[in-house]
Amino acid sequence: HVQLVESGGGSVQAGGSLRLSCEASAYTHCMGWFRQAPGKEREGVARIYSDGSAAYHTDSVKGRFTISKDNAKNTLYLQMNSLKPEDTAVYYCAAKPTPYGGTFGGYTYWGQGTQVTVS
Repeated sequence: HVQLVESGGGSVQAGGSLRLSCEASAYTHCMGWFRQAPGKEREGVARIYSDGSAAYHTDSVKGRFTISKDNAKNTLYLQMNSLKPEDTAVYYCAAKPTPYGGTFGGYTYWGQGTQVTVS
């Protein structure tokens, strides 16, 4: 079992910034960030190969959020700038052990989730 430990969530005003971190206990093929707001389906936010390459961001956050990876620490980051109220959600770090399932599919391991509130 791969453990993912998240940190960095909180409450900020619109236009503010937060940086989420996710420490992984082992290497996997790909890591990503997802979010889920009350009453809505979980959506993929961003993903990156576990070697730090091929970053991808969904259109709603492109230009505002940046996913990155510290390979030496096996730690995933999500820098969130220009936050909007619609970004309010529980954010989850996730990891997938294989290259299959598409951009946001095939994720097997999940963090505990961290609340991000923008007002």
